[in-house]
Amino acid sequence: MHSFSFRANALLTFSLTILALMCAMASLTDNFNSPSPTATVQILNVNRFQKKASGDDEVGVSLDISADLQSLFMWNTKQVFVFLAAEYSTPKNSLNQVSLWDGIIPAKEDAKFSIKTKNKYRFIDQGSNLRGRDFNLTLHWHVMPKTGKMFADKLVLPGFRLPESYR
Repeated sequence: MHSFSFRANALLTFSLTILALMCAMASLTDNFNSPSPTATVQILNVNRFQKKASGDDEVGVSLDISADLQSLFMWNTKQVFVFLAAEYSTPKNSLNQVSLWDGIIPAKEDAKFSIKTKNKYRFIDQGSNLRGRDFNLTLHWHVMPKTGKMFADKLVLPGFRLPESYR
């Protein structure tokens, strides 16, 4: 006859194998979800546009952010991290990204929102490259599942321009 420890080991091994198989199948179901999030962002006002003593440009803006990210949620979604970034190019760097706002969406009910806010993080360029600069606002999101790999994507909102002179 088999001992108690042998039977416990066999049961534990079988249980963990089934659990791993269920997690893998759950992770594969994420591939069948085709999210279609929508968002609009408006710059309501350029509150501050100045050259700091260090020579860097600094911008403060008021934003109107509206988004419907409910399609990102399915049964395996734990939460979604979302952030808004200003993206522009300069002669020194082909891509500059500055995070302006971020948030964590814990549930599908919270994934449709509209907020009016100021930039949460400072919009600073190392140099005097922001006057009259065209830039895109890009809404990035990272879907954090309960099991499986993280998924990230973005929505680019083009057509923004900073003023030609400091305020």
